[in-house]
Amino acid sequence: MIEDESNTAAEDLAKRLRLLLDVAVAETGSEPTYSQIAAFLEQRGTNLSRSRWTYMVNGHRYVQDGALFEGLADFFDVDAAFLMGAEGAETPAKVSAQLDLVRSMRAARVKSYAARTLGDISPNALQAISKFLDEEIKHT
Repeated sequence: MIEDESNTAAEDLAKRLRLLLDVAVAETGSEPTYSQIAAFLEQRGTNLSRSRWTYMVNGHRYVQDGALFEGLADFFDVDAAFLMGAEGAETPAKVSAQLDLVRSMRAARVKSYAARTLGDISPNALQAISKFLDEEIKHT
């Protein structure tokens, strides 16, 4: 794998992992911690260092470790082929079902942050920001 392909693969893996983390938040109300994930994998005989997890979830380095992918797929209850980005692998139904909710949650966080950060913003400006974010959600 050449460097550009490796970088793209690392970024794609990071996107899938972040998506699965977002789905977990939507399902449980909290994001799984590194410690929870590492403990789950350790019970299955797979080691995941904090640094490896960090560069995987941030897309800094591509990982090719079948046992790790299988363990993470079990943790997130998805097919390993999806996690590995295998050609033709479908997005799991539970992930597809949660995408709109995840997008709405992200937009709500941005709206809340904007309202807090901008402080004395006019109601019209806040409404314009909300409208823009709602339109962006529809297009993603």
